[in-house]
Amino acid sequence: MAWGLEGVSVNYGRKAALKEVSFDVTPGSVVAIVGGDGAGKTTALRSVVGLVKTTSGRVIRPPIERVGVVPASSGVYPDLTVMENLDFAARSYGVTKQEIARRADELLGTTALTSARHRLGSQLSGGMRQKLAIAMGFIHQPDLLVLDEVTTGVDPVSRAELWRLIARAVAHGSAAIVATTYLDEAERATSLVVLHEGRVLLSGTPDQALGSVPGVVYELGSRPNTYDSWRRGTRWRLCAPSDQPPEGGTLIEHDLQDAVIVAALQSAQGGEAA
Repeated sequence: MAWGLEGVSVNYGRKAALKEVSFDVTPGSVVAIVGGDGAGKTTALRSVVGLVKTTSGRVIRPPIERVGVVPASSGVYPDLTVMENLDFAARSYGVTKQEIARRADELLGTTALTSARHRLGSQLSGGMRQKLAIAMGFIHQPDLLVLDEVTTGVDPVSRAELWRLIARAVAHGSAAIVATTYLDEAERATSLVVLHEGRVLLSGTPDQALGSVPGVVYELGSRPNTYDSWRRGTRWRLCAPSDQPPEGGTLIEHDLQDAVIVAALQSAQGGEAA
């Protein structure tokens, strides 16, 4: 069974927040929803869990009690201890009293929070708070785990640990939808959907996204006199056919960021080849 959106549009008054967005995720896999602020990531996730009314299209999800949600705010209660937060989440999801202690102990060990079990949520670091949030969303072992920018604002080490927890949940059979602003995180996912102004800009596996570039990428020391160029660090890049190299250009192996930029340039030109 696959969960996700089929041609979903969402309007807030006259503003279109999502425009015919489709993606799916199967048990044991992760789809990353990528985009900047205002791209539609949170609206897409809120559509999946039924928190916004869709204008058109179809939402496919398991029964809501089989969904685990981790909001961007983490959802951790600052005046409850780590263990009390887990207990509250478990009871909310209907986990039996007999199961709560066993699952909580297992998740505390997995998240390296065992020594902090009696610490208040307000006393946790950002990374620890986000790890607790994932544990709270997974304590009922959901069929679908929905996570909204859980790595935003945490240090690189904590980001890696959070993705390890997501991978562990997926290894246990859950499907995961993860919103992120980081393209390097999207490369960890089974598939990705890049949103821009509510529309799908690019989708597929990371390899398919890389292969979507219509040509090859060259690096130059100065800005070329063409629209289809972009700056990376102190140098410039340009997508062009392999048989038409730009003067002074060096052929390079492009990455996912380059693929997204090329897709954005194509979109801005109405889909014309770069």
